[in-house]
Amino acid sequence: MKEAMFYERLDGDVVACGLCHHFCKIKPGHRGICGVRENQDGRLRSLVYGRLIAMHLDPIEKKPFYHFLPGSQSYSIATVGCNFRCKHCQNADISQMPADEGRIEGQEVEAKEVVAEALALRARSIAYTYTEPTIFMEYALDVARLAKEHGLKNVFVSNGYMSREALEAAAPYLDAVNVDLKGDDRFYREVCGARVEPVMENIRLMKELGIWVEVTTLVIPGYNDSTAQLREIAEFLAGVDRDIPWHISAFYPTYRLTDTRRTRAEDLRMGLEIGRAAGLRYTYAGNIPGESDHTYCPACGELLVERLTFRVMKSALVDGKCPACGEPVAGIW
Repeated sequence: MKEAMFYERLDGDVVACGLCHHFCKIKPGHRGICGVRENQDGRLRSLVYGRLIAMHLDPIEKKPFYHFLPGSQSYSIATVGCNFRCKHCQNADISQMPADEGRIEGQEVEAKEVVAEALALRARSIAYTYTEPTIFMEYALDVARLAKEHGLKNVFVSNGYMSREALEAAAPYLDAVNVDLKGDDRFYREVCGARVEPVMENIRLMKELGIWVEVTTLVIPGYNDSTAQLREIAEFLAGVDRDIPWHISAFYPTYRLTDTRRTRAEDLRMGLEIGRAAGLRYTYAGNIPGESDHTYCPACGELLVERLTFRVMKSALVDGKCPACGEPVAGIW
């Protein structure tokens, strides 16, 4: 166990955690909402520092990132725990383990071992993913600093609920973030146990801090698939930056939403149309192969990056520009 960052001590050995927008006040012997930060005699401790539950080599497109080092591999790591309680979580067996089962598991792995393995596997980046990376921020920062020293990029796949202080601390080492922007505030409160405004604030802040941002919205029938909700998300993103790639993904029944039907291809197509109408220049459909997963030039329509599932089959970009008309294509190439 390691003493946590981003907290202050209050009267009666209570601690105020400042890691995310829940801002938990934690009594001695108790844990925060994430289930992995515990008040031990007036000091907040991370219970998952260096305890990895998952280590895999993934295509960067699986995160998903389509405008960040396409065709490269990313060494992906995670601990158990999450600061959300999403009823549809596809990784609930590890993200909700502390909350549902009261257990914390993981293999002890030093930061230098993570970086060494990423280099040995010829990954170009390390992805902090599968569960919410904010909740193992102390470890993520130690890995990310070392990764930078060895020429590796760092990417978060995140719910975007970290505090401003935590995000600003991570920013010097973060190259890209894919943020889940899940729905409206009612959806967040009823399905995730959170609020939408901090996520929107952080998307704006990430752009201000110079972090490459892509956004994913998982479309769940009957929950966040209305035209109004999707338009609200699309217009917000376009208002921040029209070049933010928006991934509209298909839901498959899982965890506590097993009685909800899966998302149909036509549901995703509707979302794509809404995104384009809002002015977004790069919109993608996820989880249904062949449904709008290529990158086209926003100026002339030239096919620039051809994908099959999570594989890049062909890339025609030249120095980040369209070879047909010379239009710069937003991203890190």
